[in-house]
Amino acid sequence: MSVARRGPDEDDRRRKHVRLAALLESQGARTIVLRSAAAIGWYLDGARVHVSLAADPIVAVVVSHDDAWLVATSNEADRLQAEELPDIRVTTVPWPTPIDTVLPSGAGVLQESDVLAELRAARASLLPAELERFRSLGRETTAALEALIGRLDPSWTERAVAADLAASLVAAGIDPLVLLVAGTDRLAHRHPLPTDGQLGSRAMVVACGRRDGLIVNLTRWFDEGGTAPEPFATDMLRIRAVERAYLDATVPGATLADVFRAGTAAYAAQGFDPEEWTRHHQGGAAGYAGRDPRATPDTTDVVQPWQAFAWNPTAPGVKVEDTVVVTPDGIEVLTDAGAGSAAAGSSLMGG
Repeated sequence: MSVARRGPDEDDRRRKHVRLAALLESQGARTIVLRSAAAIGWYLDGARVHVSLAADPIVAVVVSHDDAWLVATSNEADRLQAEELPDIRVTTVPWPTPIDTVLPSGAGVLQESDVLAELRAARASLLPAELERFRSLGRETTAALEALIGRLDPSWTERAVAADLAASLVAAGIDPLVLLVAGTDRLAHRHPLPTDGQLGSRAMVVACGRRDGLIVNLTRWFDEGGTAPEPFATDMLRIRAVERAYLDATVPGATLADVFRAGTAAYAAQGFDPEEWTRHHQGGAAGYAGRDPRATPDTTDVVQPWQAFAWNPTAPGVKVEDTVVVTPDGIEVLTDAGAGSAAAGSSLMGG
């Protein structure tokens, strides 16, 4: 696995700047200030501008029609310029100075909160270098998780599973943003934080990994002996059919609300409780945030070509989740450890 950080792609960066310049023009603004992990990760090609994984970026990016620069405190600037961002101008302030106090504000300056939907639309359609990074991330994250699934034993604890997976991901330069593990006794929980409980005969493992700013999401299953018994096997086929309904509806021009309605309607069609969708979020657009955004019945964001998605339909004891991209030829699965993918869910283990 490769851990070297790839620098910015000149063409990608130029096209991103063109998108932001168009946003400024549409809003009649001179500059925009980027502060969120999603926006900065997108514009700076996934440069590591954080210290704590749980905290906001330690920098701000200011973009004008014909320029862009970084604002950072003096104690962070050396690493950023040496290791992450040698190609962008950095304005430094003394470390005791809050960055917010020196950023542009007032008339003609856009803050992210002014244009959240517009910024999501600007970063939705993946550019060529972004897509290659995402494919690599998807392959490597999936390979690590599926290799772990292949050597699990019912006696492992949930925390041991999470620790093993975290080590593999970090060794590949992937930040383990979310690691969930549910053994047999905890499968009723749909966001199962790991405990000291043993796996038992069946377990669900969820990974959300970030590299180059991009985030993949996937779920895999462990079954003792490698063969899923009934009724689990049939229930997995049914929940995959729900996922297929989501994917079939994820086409350019559809709103996320449109896709959401098509996917949630499939629960009843597959014999699940029609209200099953109310018991867990269903996923949504992917990319530089875990969901960008999470889909709801009212989400008006429009599906774009080359946009990533991660739908995760669930029902009692079953769940499927992969990260995909909408291409002109249909859905491409990113979370596949092999050289290619034919259909979402094809790489799922244990079913």
